[in-house]
Parts: sequence; C-alpha cells; structure tokens
Amino acid sequence: MAATWSINQLDYTVSLDSKTNVVNNIHWDCTDADADGNQGRTYGSQGIPTDDLSDFINYSDITEANAIAWVKAALGDDGVSDQEAAVAAQIAVLKTPVSGSGSPWAA
Repeated sequence: MAATWSINQLDYTVSLDSKTNVVNNIHWDCTDADADGNQGRTYGSQGIPTDDLSDFINYSDITEANAIAWVKAALGDDGVSDQEAAVAAQIAVLKTPVSGSGSPWAA
C-alpha cells in the first residue's frame, strides 16, 4: 500500500505583488486501499506562504504535482507521515475491527 495524494481545489488571491491568481490555500486528500478493498482517507486545507514569489508559477501552468509538492512542503515530513499513518490506521481498524454495533434481531 502506498498513500495517494490528490488536490480538490486551489484558493488564490486575485492580485498580489503584480502577480495574478496567487495560490494561498490548497484543499487536499490522502487516500489508500488494501488488496481487500479496505479504504482510508484524510483530507484537509493547507495554507501556502505567499511572502516569497520568486518561484511563482502562473495559475494556468500549475499542475496537480506542483500543488501536491506545495502541500507536502507546507506540512513538513512529519505532517506528511502523520497523514499517511492515519490513513493506514483506518485501514488496519477495518481489517481488524475493535468495536461494532447493530440490531441482532433484524438480521
């Protein structure tokens, strides 16, 4: 299993330091699934620093890979590991449940 990161949406400032559509927040998902179809997911919104625009990429040229790299950089190695571990933990609980609920008479 390897976690997959994806981007749902970019938020941007329309004009900043003579640049247009400067990304300042990214909505992301981190997902994974095992061979049995058990799935885990974390999601969030990560602010992106805009104080240094020396590596600015025009909005129309941003790829999902760029956005994922920005999210991971903002989260840091520990933050990325924490999200991926949370997804793996969800899958582990699905494989080996620790609690349950139901109505046995309705079966």
